Amino acid sequence: MSTGPDVKATVGDISNDGNLNMAQEECSRKGFCSVRHGLALILQLCNFSIYTQQMNFSIAITAMVNNTAPPSQPNASTERPSTDSQDYWNETLKEFKAMAPAYDWSPEIQGIILSSLNYGSFLAPIPSGYVAGIFGAKYVVGAGLFISSFLTLFIPLAANAGVALLIVLRIVQGIAQVMVLTGQYSIWVKWAPPLERSQLTTIAGSGSMLGSFIVLLVGGLLCQTIGWPYVFYIFGGIGCACCLLWFPLIYDDPVNHPFISAGEKRYIVCSLAQQDCSPGWSLPIRAMIKSLPLWAILVSYFCEYWLFYTIMAYTPTYISSVLQANLRDSGILSALPFVVGCICIILGGLLADFLLSRKILRLITIRKLFTAIGVLLPSVILVSLPWVRSSHSMTMTFLVLSSAISSFCESGALVNFLDIAPRYTGFLKGLLQVFAHIAGAISPTAAGFFISQDSEFGWRNVFLLSAAVNISGLVFYLIFGRADVQDWAKEQIFTHL
Repeated sequence: MSTGPDVKATVGDISNDGNLNMAQEECSRKGFCSVRHGLALILQLCNFSIYTQQMNFSIAITAMVNNTAPPSQPNASTERPSTDSQDYWNETLKEFKAMAPAYDWSPEIQGIILSSLNYGSFLAPIPSGYVAGIFGAKYVVGAGLFISSFLTLFIPLAANAGVALLIVLRIVQGIAQVMVLTGQYSIWVKWAPPLERSQLTTIAGSGSMLGSFIVLLVGGLLCQTIGWPYVFYIFGGIGCACCLLWFPLIYDDPVNHPFISAGEKRYIVCSLAQQDCSPGWSLPIRAMIKSLPLWAILVSYFCEYWLFYTIMAYTPTYISSVLQANLRDSGILSALPFVVGCICIILGGLLADFLLSRKILRLITIRKLFTAIGVLLPSVILVSLPWVRSSHSMTMTFLVLSSAISSFCESGALVNFLDIAPRYTGFLKGLLQVFAHIAGAISPTAAGFFISQDSEFGWRNVFLLSAAVNISGLVFYLIFGRADVQDWAKEQIFTHL
């Protein structure tokens, strides 16, 4: 990883007037063919893998608990000759499903299992972000991706061994996933020019929605055909394959990248020259604790991820129970909000950068406006869901609109930490992930409790609580949110704890 003096020495050899303009023109012609956009696409693939591994249990659990006994074996006396290829395939599918066990888990147990991915996750973000910021994100993210993908392959065995072992495995897997989701933001400190920050981070972040879409789209089909264990085998294998791309192609900064053009390298380095992005070993802890703009982002993360984890965990269950859809249709319908959200995340990032580059709105105005849109409208939509449950088309329309509009938060409060303290990005992202995972540990458990108490009014209470939490976070952020680099994040001498 390059240090601050290395970057400053590189910048010192560049004329910030002529060369920056030349490099900027060259990179604008390159567009999405640039190395930095290629990096965003690789990170998108990594996020895709991680979120398929987060969501696969949400779709598989509907098959894991639907029955208390495996399907009966086909009667041998009524079977047609095995020479018929179609009958042979149908027989094979039945054998696969018969070998997939089902469990008698109560709604409370299901909520605990779904939440367990976040139980230990709040311990890992700060160390992961700090280590990634100091030593580079390449090996932190790569190791987390491999561990999470490898453990995904063993979830069916853990489920057979018992609920306790399954919960422990998912806790470890959640810690590994945190390494990926936290460490990757340290890369953008060295790679993302300020005017492209929103689009690059949202392209990478859209992998979360894309992964959720794919696993929900094909997960139900896999469960109905070859059995729910293959949901874990397939997506765990994809994650392991992603590691083969990650390690040889990713570098922590453009200065050391072997394939980047000289023009793009000059453009990135000069764009970031005015910011102090060099990480430090010590942290201004006292100043951070007193910083209301930082607390505004922390509170916003907790509240927005409360709703996100509730929707991510319970969308398949809601569609299956309310719309009475079968497993395959439930997966397909559950996937629709996520694919629309994936597209809207990228469009939101492009729109935010457009408004900023054309100086139409100030940066803080963009952050607050996008956050307000991404919180208020989805909250109203979700609270209205119980009143349109009789209409399948309206229910799906509301779910899709909620996912599409809430994606604007990715260009609002959720990326604001890069604005206020770029030199502490790794640490702050880790701190923010702590608040996000605390919300993720609480919200599905609370939702499971409400649903188990009253199946009819439980969903209404889940949506009301989520909306109340989300709007409370928005109010706090609108009051205290800022977008300028904070004094404690500038290069100076502090008295550290």
